Amino acid sequence: MFLNYFKNLLLKYTLRNKWQDVSSLSGTNAICSVGLLIDETNFFEKEQLIKELISNGLSANSVSILVYRETIDKKEVYSQYTFNSSILDWKGTIGDAVVTEFIQTEFDLLVSYYEIEKAILLLITNNSKAKFKVGLSSIDKRFNHLTITTRISNYSIFAHELFKYLKILNKIEL
Repeated sequence: MFLNYFKNLLLKYTLRNKWQDVSSLSGTNAICSVGLLIDETNFFEKEQLIKELISNGLSANSVSILVYRETIDKKEVYSQYTFNSSILDWKGTIGDAVVTEFIQTEFDLLVSYYEIEKAILLLITNNSKAKFKVGLSSIDKRFNHLTITTRISNYSIFAHELFKYLKILNKIEL
């Protein structure tokens, strides 16, 4: 327990030194592919969030989902790929091929749906090659192009606001 705390503290310190402000927007390309990073430790309605995003116009095939949990039960079968902080080593590198592929994928939109700053989630959001990043306002503003002020439990408000701003920015069709 103490070692995990120390590892997270060390990673946050390393991240602070390497934080990159998100790059400016490079055009008004339409949203075709979406990466969804969810912290399921505090948010248990991920299926409803996914349905809400799909009902607003996203294709179910275009959404890639990555779920973080504090503890993973080896006997339980998860519907989406689920990981925890054990994939990190002491140097802050990720030792999981699926998570690394998620980071390297150039999504048109990355939705970082977590409200507590955890080192592994911050690392994935920071290193993601996504063109447009959206998250909750409780996370450091340097990680996302757009932040939406709402609680993590208000997924329908988040989805409504997200699509309202995507329409304003000409990222999706009216």
